[in-house]
Amino acid sequence: MTNLPLLTIGVTLVCGVLGVMGLHAYAGGKADRDALVDRLSHTGQIQAVGRHRRFQGVDRRLRKTGLGRRIELKLAATGLEITPGEFFVYALIAMAGLWMAASSILASFFGPVAALVGLWGTNAFLNYQRTKRTERFINQLPELSRILANATQAGLALRTALSMAADELEDPAGEELARVARRLSVGESLEDAMSELTERLPSRELVVLVTTLVLSNRAGGTVVSSLRNLTETLEERKETRREVKTQLSQVTVTAYAVPGFGIGAMLLMNAVMPGALDRMTGAFIGQVAVIVSLVLYAIGFIVIRRLSRIDV
Repeated sequence: MTNLPLLTIGVTLVCGVLGVMGLHAYAGGKADRDALVDRLSHTGQIQAVGRHRRFQGVDRRLRKTGLGRRIELKLAATGLEITPGEFFVYALIAMAGLWMAASSILASFFGPVAALVGLWGTNAFLNYQRTKRTERFINQLPELSRILANATQAGLALRTALSMAADELEDPAGEELARVARRLSVGESLEDAMSELTERLPSRELVVLVTTLVLSNRAGGTVVSSLRNLTETLEERKETRREVKTQLSQVTVTAYAVPGFGIGAMLLMNAVMPGALDRMTGAFIGQVAVIVSLVLYAIGFIVIRRLSRIDV
């Protein structure tokens, strides 16, 4: 009993050492798992194929910000093999180029305006690529649903069916399902992996498919009949979307033609009377008139695009 304090101290030290070792092992395992997930993600694929990544310092700093995470999410949805840092630097170069081109061709007043248009254009480019890839993925959903129904009817597990569909389907469905399969292989649940897919490629059809798969996997229901019915519904929605897009093609062209006519008119006026835009924007009332006209063109473009947007 005389050695009880010493024994207590010894046991406390041993427990503390074991606790520190446990925390260190947990942190190391979590870091290894995060690194593995990152290598299996889109950016990891770029590095795996040996592509040299430019502007790595900018990329590391940008990923820590909210802007970098939003750019990374959009780039992952577009399927472009480019890092957020590279896109950010290229966007700045494009804005600077537009600034100098507009200042030299039109007038110095149009330099900042062109830079803002370039900023909007880079975001519009990502949205266009994302929408284009989402449309291609939606067109593949009936075939995906059919493959999953056949695989599950043959007795395969849903995770195995997803891997098989990733091998059989072309991009973007094959690439996206392969990414889901890799995340499932590192221990993520089906709900989390499929939810991330709906965040990258948002669409009603995909949400319905993901909800069907998740509920069937969670409740253990008959997924075959649900997928069969869903395949027919997706085929009908695919044809409906195609008809609506064809009917609204003229309106879409009009939305881009309206501001194009305005820019063409300015270039024509400056070509007929060299220096006219410089003299016009040299006065305050001329600057106000240009800004008001640009705002009206932008409002017209947005209104036409909103009127031509029909959710099917």
